[in-house]
Amino acid sequence: MPPNLMPLVLASSSPRRRDLLARLGVVPDRIAAPAIDETPRPRELPRVYAQRLAVEKALAVQRAPDETVIAGDTTIALGRAILPPAETEAIQRDLLVRLSGRRHHALSAICVIGPDGTQRTRLSDTIVAFRPLSPAEIDAYVACGEGLGKAGGYAIQGRAEAFVRFIHGSHSGVIGLPLTETRALLRAAGLPLA
Repeated sequence: MPPNLMPLVLASSSPRRRDLLARLGVVPDRIAAPAIDETPRPRELPRVYAQRLAVEKALAVQRAPDETVIAGDTTIALGRAILPPAETEAIQRDLLVRLSGRRHHALSAICVIGPDGTQRTRLSDTIVAFRPLSPAEIDAYVACGEGLGKAGGYAIQGRAEAFVRFIHGSHSGVIGLPLTETRALLRAAGLPLA
């Protein structure tokens, strides 16, 4: 794979985002994990929250004058409620019970800051519907450890794909980086993508 003609910084420690960028033929020159407070603000709507976090993550990473930074945030929303990441098995179990048999939104926001300092953002809104899940299915999924730490408590690219009754939108966005929107933003910033 040829090197990027423009140095790219991925503001994320997520191996999934790195793998998704590779699907576009892009390999970051540098990876930097941003340290920001991800606490939702009072009455903050999920779409606004996801976009705010993507911008804050991009701004939190030091950028050399010739570098482009890309950051993303994936937020799971049930109605107007922002669901937390599954930091514990108890939280994960609660999240899966709440998502069982229901539709939810996987909001994946991207922010790209180009060498000229211009911020470009996009938001992908994917509707995901889970079939009803039995307590045994939830227990087995929690026990496998796959969704721990993930937004909404599941990883659609793994065993949880069997929970999905339908999806409308970007599969890669649910994983963590919507490729159509990401490609458009990187091209707009000057990264030469075919």
